[in-house]
Amino acid sequence: MNTWLWLVEGPLFWFSLGVFVFGAIWKIVGLLRLGGPRAQPAPRGSPAFGAIYTILRHFVPRRIFLSGAGLHVLAGYAFHLGLFVLLGFAAPHVAFFGERLLGVSWPALPRWGFIVAAEFAFAGLVILWAMRISEPIQKLLSRPADHAATWLTFLVMLSGCLALEEAHVSLRALHMTLVDIWLFWFPFSPLMHTFTFLFSRGFTGSAYGRRGVEI
Repeated sequence: MNTWLWLVEGPLFWFSLGVFVFGAIWKIVGLLRLGGPRAQPAPRGSPAFGAIYTILRHFVPRRIFLSGAGLHVLAGYAFHLGLFVLLGFAAPHVAFFGERLLGVSWPALPRWGFIVAAEFAFAGLVILWAMRISEPIQKLLSRPADHAATWLTFLVMLSGCLALEEAHVSLRALHMTLVDIWLFWFPFSPLMHTFTFLFSRGFTGSAYGRRGVEI
């Protein structure tokens, strides 16, 4: 087997995965330890219901956001849902997870399904980045790490599509190299919002639920 491929699918992958898991857990535990304000008035509603309701409710955009930022909302859903489908149901990923990580398998996407999901993911990511660099407020709020996260994710996706053809082992090795970098950097980057958005929504919803206010 190609030495480079063995390295990035073997030792470096497991090291990067370990950093990813440990770093993500460390960040999440840190958030949970922050807790809420120590002194609070008697609740008027249910903090737990408020947290759950807010997390679920905000998966569906409000009409006012669709009228003012419809493209941003659609691009966000296209990218995130497309990437989720690619990660979980692309045939090479199903085989990799089944053989290397979980020991179980599940139905994979047909080739046309992979192509459709990839197109949605690429289009959404490119549109979101174009808006980030063109809209004054987003441009002002964006940090170098935000741009780096976008382009690293783009390169991981692009290299994965190239590796799908299995034309040369170096393409697969390149894809896995980028995946290892992506996993290693994930807990220390804006990519952590994949997990932390649940806690930010939950904390906000809990606070408003305690006050009996719907958001």
